[in-house]
Parts: sequence; C-alpha cells; structure tokens
Amino acid sequence: EDLFKIFQELEMPLVEVLASMEYSGIQVDREELSYLGNKFETRAKELEEEIYQIAGEEFNINSPKQLGVILFERLNLPVIKKTKTGYSTNADVLNKLRFESPIIDKILEYRTLTKLNSTYVIGLENLIDKDDMVHCHFMQTVTATGRLSCTEPNLQNIPVRDEMGKMLRKAYIAGDGKVFVGADYSQIELRVLAHLSQDKDLIDAFVKGEDVHKTTASKVLGIPMDKVSSEDRRRAKVVNFGVIYGMSTFGLSEELGISRKEAEEYINGYFNRYKAVKDYMDNQVQLVKDRKYSQTLLGRKRYINEINASNFMVRQGAERLAMNTPIQGTAADIIKLAMIKVYRKLNNEGIDADLILQIHDELIIRTAKENEALVKEMLENTMENTIELLVPLIAEANSADNWFDLK
Repeated sequence: EDLFKIFQELEMPLVEVLASMEYSGIQVDREELSYLGNKFETRAKELEEEIYQIAGEEFNINSPKQLGVILFERLNLPVIKKTKTGYSTNADVLNKLRFESPIIDKILEYRTLTKLNSTYVIGLENLIDKDDMVHCHFMQTVTATGRLSCTEPNLQNIPVRDEMGKMLRKAYIAGDGKVFVGADYSQIELRVLAHLSQDKDLIDAFVKGEDVHKTTASKVLGIPMDKVSSEDRRRAKVVNFGVIYGMSTFGLSEELGISRKEAEEYINGYFNRYKAVKDYMDNQVQLVKDRKYSQTLLGRKRYINEINASNFMVRQGAERLAMNTPIQGTAADIIKLAMIKVYRKLNNEGIDADLILQIHDELIIRTAKENEALVKEMLENTMENTIELLVPLIAEANSADNWFDLK
C-alpha cells in the first residue's frame, strides 16, 4: 500500500509523544470547576422557569416527545421535520425556528448548559486523580482523516464559540511556578489548499501576508481592497472554508442567509477567480473515481468506495470527501509532524517543559515560568518550519497561567 513511510516516520514516533502527553496530564482547579458547575446549574434553572412561562406549563425539556408537543401543538410553530416517533426537535430544526419564538434560544442555551455541566463538570469529577490532574487518552486510529481523537475527557470538544463553554477552560491551570505556552497554525487548511492546488492568486495572497478573506472578497466582488466591508469579508470567509468542505449552493445560502441564486453567483465567481482551485477539486474527484482512495501530501490514504454509488446523495457526499480529505488530512499530518519535532526539541535541549495538549491546529506546552520566552520562540519556529510548502506556515505563540487566558 506504500504506507510504510508514513507509518515509520509519523505514526510510530508519535506513539512516544502521545504516551508522554497522557502521562503528563493537565491540572484542574477543583474550586473553579465547582464554581462553574454552580453557575451552569443556576442559569439552567432560570432558563427552565423562562421556558415554562412561555410554554404556559411545566414539562420535561429533555424529552423530545414532550418538547415537540409544546412547540408544534401548543405554540403552533411550523413543523420542520417529523420522525417515526413524532416531531424532530434536533439542533438543526431548532436553529431554523429561532426567529419564530423566544423559547427556541432559551431551549438551545438550556441544552448547551446541561450538556456542559454533565460532561465537563460532573463527568470530570471521576477523572481527576489525587494530584488534581486529568490524563486524557489520545488515539491515532479513530478518525478517517488522520486527526487525533481525545477521550476521558475529550478536551478537543469543549466549545470555543460559546461563552459558557469557553469558561470551562478557566478550570485548567498550569500550576505553581508554571505557565502554559500555546500556538496554533493560522488558516492551515487554506494554506494547504494553496499548496496543493498551486493557485497563483491564493499563493500570492499568503506569500504577501494579505488578509486572505479580504482578498477573496475583493476578487470575487470586483471591488478594491479598501472598499471591502466587514460583511463582505465575513461572506468571503464562509466561502473560503466552504470550498474546502465542498459546500453546495444550498449550504452556502443557508449559512449566509442569502438566496440560492446569490450563493450560486458567489461560488461561480470564486471559481472564476481561483481557477486552479476548481481544477484541483475536479481532479481530486476524478482521481478517487479511478482509484477509490484519496491521499494526503505525506501519503496517508483514505478509501472512499461510495464515489461511484448509484444514489445521488451518497455519491455527492463521497465527492465532498474526495475534495476535502487531502486538505484536512494533510493539515492533520502536519500537526502530528510538528508534535514530534516539538517533543524532540524539548527533550534534546533539556528544557523543563512538557507538551501536554493538541487541540485541532493548536499545541500547548506546560513549562517553568523562567522558560516562557524560550519555549514561545522554540514553539513558533518549530511549527512554522515543520514542512516546506509553497506558502509560509504561520504559528503565533501566547502564554498564560490558565487555558482560558491562552488566547
């Protein structure tokens, strides 16, 4: 299968790194965790009362059946989707109903808070050892893309967009005389796309250090950079990342709240400006149709047998995987390679520091405070020089004594 190189140079050396990370663990501030748990419970109770008030009666908010009756029979909200057992009240359905009633936002917030509390406060208590440490399990062979997966606790899943979720990070601390140093890759998947597609305009934007979302907005809308509004940039950002995941016109119209015609014009405009990206994506789909697998820059393979399925939806999903896998998979390989290099550097130079966490495109080191500047510089340099691409890799290091403040 021609996979020995990635096995020998990436996955096997990573075993030692992950073992070290699991052994090191991360310290939990029990008081902070308890404070957050109380905060979540208090807010959930408030929301419960507010939901009952709008509903006009008390019911089990956690029961999809009872919730369905309240929303679609008592409050007469439009039915989006039905299941065999009644009305669907999943997150997709509720998000579509957000503007129909104030009860929806309250239910969504209630669900988030109760899940955060049960998983990351109550659920965490059994995982903290006598030294106030938690030791995650990192697994190499779970995801199809090659990314690492993390369990007990899954710290990769703590929400970052949600304010309450982010607060949980305050409970993870570096400890006495220690500090966290973290760095994440800036727009790594877009940079990988520029490299793989060899699109001249995309490469130029990264080489010149331009704001790539602003550049995209300028090119697609045909307006000067200084005339690009924040809304133009936001739309371009959704399109830039949407392209990586093979987003359809329907998906884009839903995401941006615009008509399908507008979304289609935007996607067509994007591919007219970044022709090499379009050619690359089409080529990837054809490659997978021919050989049944997709491949990352470092040689990892993902078999996508559904690419020739007779069912249109199944085939379309497989085509999206064919486009996305080399990009997401290459980004995953790069971060693994960076982990090995950072780990070896810390060991070889005898620095009092441990690599303790990998969260998507971010690496976090715990080090003695006196090594803060040294580790910052080392982490940035190592991550930026992990692999040579046609565009620069950028990693910016920060430090703090708890995970929340590690911006």
